[in-house]
Amino acid sequence: MSDQTPAPATTQPLLRPVRLGALELPNRVVMAPMTRARAANPELTPTDLHATYYTQRASAGLLISEGTWVNPDAIGYIHVPGIYTDAQTAGWAQVTDAVHAAGGRIVSQIGHLGAVSHPDHQGGRLPVGPSAVNPQEMSFTPDGPKATVTPRALTSAEIADTIRSYRQAAANARRAGFDGLEIHAQGSHLIAQFLNPRLNRRTDAYGGTSEKRAQLLLDLVDAVSDVWGGERVGVKLSPYWNGGPTFTADADTLADYDLLLKRLDDSDLAYLHLVGPAPGSDTDTLTAFSRFRSHYGGSVIANLGFTQATGNDLLERRLADAVSFGAPFIANPDLVERFTHGHPLAEGDRDTYYAGGVKGYTDYPTVTGSQHGR
Repeated sequence: MSDQTPAPATTQPLLRPVRLGALELPNRVVMAPMTRARAANPELTPTDLHATYYTQRASAGLLISEGTWVNPDAIGYIHVPGIYTDAQTAGWAQVTDAVHAAGGRIVSQIGHLGAVSHPDHQGGRLPVGPSAVNPQEMSFTPDGPKATVTPRALTSAEIADTIRSYRQAAANARRAGFDGLEIHAQGSHLIAQFLNPRLNRRTDAYGGTSEKRAQLLLDLVDAVSDVWGGERVGVKLSPYWNGGPTFTADADTLADYDLLLKRLDDSDLAYLHLVGPAPGSDTDTLTAFSRFRSHYGGSVIANLGFTQATGNDLLERRLADAVSFGAPFIANPDLVERFTHGHPLAEGDRDTYYAGGVKGYTDYPTVTGSQHGR
């Protein structure tokens, strides 16, 4: 569980310090991982621009990096950095050095897109997945969105290689100076594909039952914890994710996630980063996070659609220990200061979210007019 540090009763919960595993946070405002497509170089290496972007937002209690690829087979979007080469690791070291110099804390999110990738990302080869089943999603290729194809099922030996890739990415993240690691297991990415009985039709140790479908995630937790220690490892999950015909948050899916949360409760993680139901869905946020709390006793970072008011309310109810914000951090690098002093939030320009370059990335001013963060 988190260390509920005493704070004055008048302090809003989002601004109170908290301990998540070995991570000491001065506030509970977390910057969620967000793909921003700024690694526009052949090596998919972070640049000075990434360092500026993250440093501008270093007043967050915790920064979580954009999802980064663990190996070339993991690639599924354009201009997203990896963390599997020495050059990429050195680029991320530049980012973490800058964030730490600004007084911030940052963890690396690592992941693999699996079957939702496309041959265009793989030199014409089929992407890989748990089984040869088309996820029926859209893949974002260099030539624009294209329908996914039927992937090639990973062999047992390739699963072992993938686990080694995650372990090496975790070691690279540690070498790059990150403060911890988050496993990307949300949405329609590879781990979520293994958890999904519609896509995972394996009959080996990684499929056939709910427990076996979760085995890849548990093996990955063990692998990266060997590098970091569980107290600096988080996992991001999205039990209520609905995407296309193969990802549906039905009763069976939610029951499987209930069991998974109970199993992860024994892993001594720093935190679980849990995505709630989308606004306007059949399940309300409080019901969802009450359900999560009933199955997982460790620290929880809550995500999806929170405002300052709803984030404070969730924390007051002790249904989470911190709240992550995505879009608000894009246009408000000083989001914590705005929450502290009641300043209005700026709106982001959606047309520049993935456009590349400075515009819409590092040119949003703070309330004081600065574009250089803290």
